[in-house]
Amino acid sequence: MTALATHLAAFLREHLPRERNVSPHTVTTYANCFALLVRFAANHLKRRPTDLTIEDFDPALIMAFLDHSEEARKNSPRTRNARLAAIRAFFRYVEYRIPACLDLALRVRAVPTKRTDTTLIDYLTRDEITALLDAPDPQSRLGTRDRAMLHLAYAGGLRVAELLSLQMQDFPERSLATVHIIGKGRRERILPLWRETQASLRAWLAVRPQCQAMEIFLNAHGEPMTRDGFAFRLAKHVATAAKKQPSLLRKRVTPHVLRHSCAMHTLAATGDIRKVALWLGHASIQSTEAYLRADPEEKLQILAAHGSPLVKPGRFRPPADPLIMMLNDVRKRASPRGRSAPGIQSP
Repeated sequence: MTALATHLAAFLREHLPRERNVSPHTVTTYANCFALLVRFAANHLKRRPTDLTIEDFDPALIMAFLDHSEEARKNSPRTRNARLAAIRAFFRYVEYRIPACLDLALRVRAVPTKRTDTTLIDYLTRDEITALLDAPDPQSRLGTRDRAMLHLAYAGGLRVAELLSLQMQDFPERSLATVHIIGKGRRERILPLWRETQASLRAWLAVRPQCQAMEIFLNAHGEPMTRDGFAFRLAKHVATAAKKQPSLLRKRVTPHVLRHSCAMHTLAATGDIRKVALWLGHASIQSTEAYLRADPEEKLQILAAHGSPLVKPGRFRPPADPLIMMLNDVRKRASPRGRSAPGIQSP
């Protein structure tokens, strides 16, 4: 039997960051996945996590964990597939380093992904975005920070990881006119910022507490802002903005919705999906096509370009079949409602 802890530690600490040179966000995501998997396996097998072996993680246990993530944790099929991708990556690592686990690794890697629906994206209208950006209180330190975060997340179309990892060195020459982003897949891009966004950033930097953390956005304890912390503050400001824009109550506003909103408004302003892909830092324009499916203006332009077909108006005419004509005639000559049928006497 092969102990899990040693090889899992080497996979997360050596293989991913050093041999594959993946981003710290990827390492964190994989570590979160295996933390859930190890806890589930320990409870399922009634063992301590440190006593688990690689052989314990057979396809049946992996499938049980994936089903648990959907049913008990209410994860979406996309999240389920992301968990499976992390597990497959580990067993691909095991496959070449532990020959005794080769058969197990091949069977685990053969676990299929779950098909998902291609749903329309959620985004906010300009009025809803305006109400949301105005929701934080500029008179308080936390409100000033939240306004800067929301402005920058929307203006740059940033992912949460990109936003929360920003440091002062990401603003060239200490100017807030542009921001340097290292996005998904280590793709870099430089984005110009609106004056309103620059003003909100300057207001936050003026009251930002001095601390050891290099990240620009800090929580109330002076530590780097977390994803959950940002989502919590966003939900609070959505509730405030909904008082001015009640339509926000009918939408599920997540941090990624701000990125979608930026993309939809950029598409409406430019009409060029390539510019949207450039702004968001997509590796392929296929990822950006989702915004075309969600944009009603694009479909209206298609209708206007083609025009509706000319259909001659008409009225329905009943068939001239003799049998049908006889039945219709009988129906018309039928006794009025309430009159007794022939041959039947009323009591």
